[in-house]
Formats: sequence, structure tokens, C-alpha cells
Amino acid sequence: MPPEDGSKTFTVDEALLVMGFGNFHVLVLCYAGMAWISEAMEMMLLSFVGPALRSAWGISSHQQSLITSVVFGGMLVGAYSWGIVSDKYGRRKGFLMTAMVTAGAGFMSALAPNYLTLLIFRCLVGVGLGGGPVLSSWFLEFIPAPNRGTWMVIFSAFWTLGTIFEASIAWFVMPTLGWRWLLAISSIPSSLLLLFYWVAPESPRFLCSKGRTAEALNVLEKIARMNKAKLPPGILVSDHQIELQEKNTPSEEEDRRLLPSVGGESTISKTTDTKTGAFSSLLVLLSPKLIRSTLLLWFVFFGNAFSYYGLVLLTSELNNGHSKCYQSNLQSSKSQDVNYRDIFITSFAELPGLLIAAFTVDRLGRKRSMSTMFFVCCVFLFPLVIHQPQNLTTALLFGARTCITATFTIVYIYAPEIYPTSVRTSGVGLASSVGRIGGMTCPLVAIGLIHGCHQTEAVILFEIVVFLSGISVLLFPFETKGRELSDHVHVATLNQLESSVV
Repeated sequence: MPPEDGSKTFTVDEALLVMGFGNFHVLVLCYAGMAWISEAMEMMLLSFVGPALRSAWGISSHQQSLITSVVFGGMLVGAYSWGIVSDKYGRRKGFLMTAMVTAGAGFMSALAPNYLTLLIFRCLVGVGLGGGPVLSSWFLEFIPAPNRGTWMVIFSAFWTLGTIFEASIAWFVMPTLGWRWLLAISSIPSSLLLLFYWVAPESPRFLCSKGRTAEALNVLEKIARMNKAKLPPGILVSDHQIELQEKNTPSEEEDRRLLPSVGGESTISKTTDTKTGAFSSLLVLLSPKLIRSTLLLWFVFFGNAFSYYGLVLLTSELNNGHSKCYQSNLQSSKSQDVNYRDIFITSFAELPGLLIAAFTVDRLGRKRSMSTMFFVCCVFLFPLVIHQPQNLTTALLFGARTCITATFTIVYIYAPEIYPTSVRTSGVGLASSVGRIGGMTCPLVAIGLIHGCHQTEAVILFEIVVFLSGISVLLFPFETKGRELSDHVHVATLNQLESSVV
């Protein structure tokens, strides 16, 4: 309990705000960013390994797409599992296990003797990659509240770095050393997380939430030393301790709030907000007050993942010389399976995508920025319904990927803002899992239809998904730009009503 003698107290949020962003945060950003680079590299290599195995092992189009789908299947399992582990045992233990699984399975993939073994190891890689949000959440829990939006966009830049780095490595490694070396090299970033694990502290927010305030204070003192700052005067207390103190000394106004309101709204809200187990959280997310936001967000995450990973795969599939579909292509049978130059160029499309997200998210707002980028993406994709010259195809895919990168970045800012604190993590986690389903299904389109000489049908399907995602964004109940985060479901509903009035 907080001291009753009137001495000063402070919370983790107040301490982080006073200390500001400094040297410690740069190191935390680099460590967490390494995890984002690792995930991006493991996902990007799917563009190269599939076509290589098609030539080396003679696998079918369906088998090639399955290599990608099993990774997303593993991520679907990992995203849910590692979240539970990190919430119960700590962020550090969570990302330690994810790094071990990702690095180990990634390296063993390079030694896979046959197709089935490769599928098993790639699925395990996906399970490890599913813990990526653990490290991103760990990073954000160190960031002062006013800077979170800006640093989330900067953090996203590490993904772009990973895609460009992987495309660069593949360009040099694949033609000479082959796909096994690419898999082995791509597992190095996860191994670095293990190597420098000892320097990564536990989240002070997590420690405080578990009542371990002494350990949390040690972490905050370390941050203060590295940032050359001072902690606020007083004693560190958790938010839970403050709530208990307020309950023991309620004011007259608080007494009125604690009394059941007419119709029992307060009682219902309290019951709904406190019962947030796995199944209870789902019921809250699908309650009348949140179901519209939840279902729309699920579709937007699905559309984003389906489109993003589809565009990555389309880059390798549309320009790899399928002469049986287009006889006008004067390409020999010795043509490269993958056009590394085009994939390398389109990887840079994520840089302008990040810049667009950074400049529009707080100016135009989340909804307007996302919907505009989805619709512009449709414009870039439309000419691809018919076969285009290689350079024009690359340019169109570059523009489309720029737009999807921007929407992906913004939706990860918007998603936590539309949910109340009581179900925020569950809401974003479930939406991310639905996005993994989009990633699992897109290879069937990007690879299966293209190999079947159905480019028009494939692009039209992407157009429909992207367009409907843009419409879904417009249907979101409210804009979150400049709004305070709500803690309870009934407060979130009041915010929505205020937005609709404005």
C-alpha cells in the first residue's frame, strides 16, 4: 500500500516521463528492432526459397505455397501462446523462448533433408515468429507516453530494414551458395537476441503489475543512470496500489460513482471489465458495444496481411519468366527462378510507406490516412489485370507496396487505441491472429493462380480485398487522433458517441 504519512509517491509512467527518451531507450530500441529485423527476414526469404525448391526438388505449386502457409500457421499458434507466457512469467522469458525456437528451427531448416522435414521446421519458425509482438510490447512499455506514436513508426522501420537486408543477401547468396545458406544466414538475427539477452531488463510495468516494485525500481534506477536523469522524489507505487488506496479513502464523488446506476450500467461495466479471461475477453470484444469495431478491425488486419504478403510473392511470381503463360517473353529455360533486382527494388517501397504513415497519421487522422492508401493501392494494382512489361510491373508493385506498408503501420497504431484497457491486448492479439489467416491464404492466390496462368483473376481478387479493406476503415465508428485512451468499455462507448456528435 502507498504510505499513509503523506510522503510523495510516483508511478512507472511518471518516472518514464521525467527521465525522457535517452541512451537506455536507444539500446532497447536496437534490441527489440533486431527481433523485428529477424521476423522480416524470415518472412521475406519465402519469396526466394519457394521458387528455388521448385527447381531443386521439383515440388508442385501447391507444395510451394504450403511452405509459406505453414509459417503463418505456426505464427497463428505462437501469437496466442507467447502472449500468455509473457503475461504470466514476464516479457524476458517470453522473448527468450521465442528467440530460441526461431533461431534453432531456422538453422535446422537449412539442414532439412526432405520436403516434409522442411515443412516441420518452417512451421516451428512460425511458432517462434508469433512471439514478435512480445518484444514490440516490451519496447513500448519503456517509452514515455507522449512519444509512443512517433517511436512506433520508427520501430516499424526495422521491419523495412530487414526486408531490404534479406533481399540484398538473397541477391548475392542464392545464385552462388543456394537456398540452404540463405536459411542459415537469416537465422543469425534471432541468435543475436540470445547472445545479448543478458543486457535486456524486465519491463518495470510488468514487475509493478506483479507487485515486484523493488525490482521495478532497480530497472528505473538503471534507466536514470544511463539517461543521466533523476527519478521523481518519493516512493514507487503501482497503479493497483493507488486504486486500493483510493478505495479505502473514497471521496463523496467516488461514492456516487461506486453506487449502481439506474438500470445497473455501472455493475455491468464493472463485471464486464474485470472478467477478462480468454473466453470472457472474446465475449467482451463481440459485445454490442464493441462488435462493430472488432469485426471491422479483423477484416482490415486480414486485408492488410493478405495484400502485403501477396504483393511480396507477386513480385517474384510476375517477373520470373513463366514463358508457358506469355510466349512473348524471350526468356531462356536458364532464366533465373527469381528476379532478385525487382524484389530488391520493391523492398525499398516500404521506406516511403513509413514516411507517409509518419506524416499523415497525426495530420489526416488514422481513418482517412488508411482508407486513402487502400484506395490508391487499388489504382496501382488495376493495370496488372493484364500482363505488363517487366519495368512497369515493378513500378506498379512498388507503388502498391508503398501504400500497403503505410496502412499496415497505421493500423498497428489505431488498433490499440479503439479498445479499452481491459481488453486492449486481447483485442489487438486476436486481430493479429486473423491477419495471420490472411497471410496463410495469400500464397494460394499469388502462387497457385499465377502458375495456372490466371493473372487477371489473381489481381482482381487482390483488388477486391484491398477495396473492401478501405471501405471497412471508413465504417470504423470513430477517429482516435488526439483522443485519450479509455480504460473501460462504457467509457469507450461514450467516446464513440462524442465522436459521432462532433
